[in-house]
Amino acid sequence: MSCCTPDGSCSTGASTGTATATVGTATVYNVSGMTCGHCKATLTKEIGALEGVLTVEVDLETGQVTVTTADEPDDVLLAKVVDDAGYELTGRAA
Repeated sequence: MSCCTPDGSCSTGASTGTATATVGTATVYNVSGMTCGHCKATLTKEIGALEGVLTVEVDLETGQVTVTTADEPDDVLLAKVVDDAGYELTGRAA
C-alpha cells in the first residue's frame, strides 16, 4: 500500500484500525516507462487530480496502474494525462 495520496501528500501516520471501503469502478491499466518512486508519485498526483477519480494505485513491478473512479473511466482522458506526464498508457490490463 502506498503512503502517497492522490493530492501528492504523504501519509505515514499510524493506522486508526478502521477500514474504509472505496465504492466505485476499479480499472487496471498497463503503463510503460515507470521505474521509480518519483514515477509513482507523479502518476498518483496527476491521475488523482482528475474529476471522478477516487483512488490511484501504481504498481511499478507489474507496470500497472489501478484507477478507481466514481463512474466509468474516460480511457482517452487518462491516456492523455499519463502521456503528458511522460509515460505511455498502453491499454487496459487483461
